[in-house]
Amino acid sequence: MNNFPYDAVVFDLDGTLFDAEEGIVSSVIESVRGLGLEVPQNADLREVVGPPLRDSYRNLLNVPEELVEKAMDLYRVDFSARGMYLYSVYPHIRSILQMLRKGGTHVAVATSKPLWLALDILRHFGMEKLFDRIVGEVDGAAKLGKPELIRSALPDKYKSAAMVGDRKFDVEGALANGIDAVAVSYGCGSEEELQDAGATVIIPDTESLRAYLCPGAEIPRGFFLSVEGPDGSGKTTQVDLLEKSLRQYGFSVVRTREPGGCEISEDIRRIILDPENMEMCDECEALLYAASRAQHVHQVIRPAVERGELVLCDRFVDSSVAYQGGGRELGVDMIQQINAPAVGDMLPDATLYLAIDHKLALMRRLAASEPDRLELAAVEFHGRVQKAYERLIKENKKRFLVVDASRDIESIAQDALKAVLSKLLED
Repeated sequence: MNNFPYDAVVFDLDGTLFDAEEGIVSSVIESVRGLGLEVPQNADLREVVGPPLRDSYRNLLNVPEELVEKAMDLYRVDFSARGMYLYSVYPHIRSILQMLRKGGTHVAVATSKPLWLALDILRHFGMEKLFDRIVGEVDGAAKLGKPELIRSALPDKYKSAAMVGDRKFDVEGALANGIDAVAVSYGCGSEEELQDAGATVIIPDTESLRAYLCPGAEIPRGFFLSVEGPDGSGKTTQVDLLEKSLRQYGFSVVRTREPGGCEISEDIRRIILDPENMEMCDECEALLYAASRAQHVHQVIRPAVERGELVLCDRFVDSSVAYQGGGRELGVDMIQQINAPAVGDMLPDATLYLAIDHKLALMRRLAASEPDRLELAAVEFHGRVQKAYERLIKENKKRFLVVDASRDIESIAQDALKAVLSKLLED
């Protein structure tokens, strides 16, 4: 068992687990406009996050009583179709939940949202299984209110419990149940509001929350994800989109690339890719890549994974196997041998491969910008690179996630994210 301060922790949803402001506010605005009304100019729309929405329509947005239920209906439609997908999981929340559960703590959610909607949000972000109990209001039933929701989320027996939330309603609900009110000021409630409500403690950020709830616990190992593909496969665009999506899902992303990723490795990159260095022999090129990689792993990749972060790397050792082993015809065995001390035990946990015919990919690449030294190589070279990648995929089926990159950007991005999340969220 652990030495954590609580053996039962209940979390609020909006403003505590999720940055919900953009999703909720935008749907509220749409619902008010759908009634043919205007949002009051002096209304602080951050105030709609947390309290029962009906109260916000009445007291903050001045919606006539006879239109409140219509406003709620319009809100639900827009929020379910669009607003909830604008949510983002706060950094470190996933690791906090994992550490609490590993330590034997009862972990629950108590939200004033309808239960079905809370479940939809948690499922969408792959978080439902991180909780022992999820409690929300039930449509058609009498509203329980935050104190009763928290009471229902607690286990039958516990020694010490806390409610973690960002608004006075969470604090008041915790105190009504005789448990600690751990208030977080990174959400929508002000520090003054939380103090006035009687918070037991006020936490400024999720890193401090992790230290408070899980003192002395080991942070779960992070994840190493590489992205591969022929030149012109759209890697840069897809890595940009993937990084944004993974951050929205709450992963602490360290974006990097090869060759490069740190000062020494970036210096080596400039030498390798400089079109002025056409006299560089194949063996020199392969060794320079390995040297750059050794420093990159030592200085960036390994430390980030050990800190619990997700390393998103544009190319890694598979590129050397494909380009130098296959394209330059130095042989797979030789490339793997010279890279062994550089990589060590830091092979990617998963590799996203953007599959596209090398001729189509190269046409795209040459049309986009000036080619570098490797891209100036003959078509036959890029054909050998593609075959080398295909061999790697066949030999490492569990690690490679293959996505058809010959389609439109949005379709590729959707399939890439789905494939990556299948690895990140697997039990």
